[in-house]
Amino acid sequence: MKLIKGDITKLEVDAVVNAANTSLLGGGGVDGAIHRAGGPAILEECKRIRAKQGGCKVGDAVITTAGNLPAKFVIHTVGPVWNGGKNNEETLLASAYRSSLALALEHKLSSIAFPNISTGIYRFPKDRAAEIAVNTVKEFLSANNAEIEVTFVCFDDENYRIYKELM
Repeated sequence: MKLIKGDITKLEVDAVVNAANTSLLGGGGVDGAIHRAGGPAILEECKRIRAKQGGCKVGDAVITTAGNLPAKFVIHTVGPVWNGGKNNEETLLASAYRSSLALALEHKLSSIAFPNISTGIYRFPKDRAAEIAVNTVKEFLSANNAEIEVTFVCFDDENYRIYKELM
């Protein structure tokens, strides 16, 4: 596992993870940045997935092309909206990381980059979200004997500091 501060849309990895919404039709934050940088091919595949299964549930993940991004794939996962911790948010956030890693394993990917899922407009407390991210990834890699290089990509100084202290 490694940590960088930067723009996830610029990384040359097998897959970048998109902090998507359940519609898979793009949005703000990381989601909007990935769709803008990746171009229309990503949205077209998301629309096909929606037509087939009706979007993506919170805690689940789907995989598409990366379009014009330097990555090979985009794994779209939906993190929970923070509601004071009363609606299973911690379990759902861990599930978003596990679902993304399971797709990486299934597609035999060797590198994946995660943004700080749910910590923007979904208001998940950044400290707790970072703990869940790091611990869930460690547990998943160990339990599955998986050799996947995982990069946590922080866009802002606050998240970078939190992850740096954790790792």
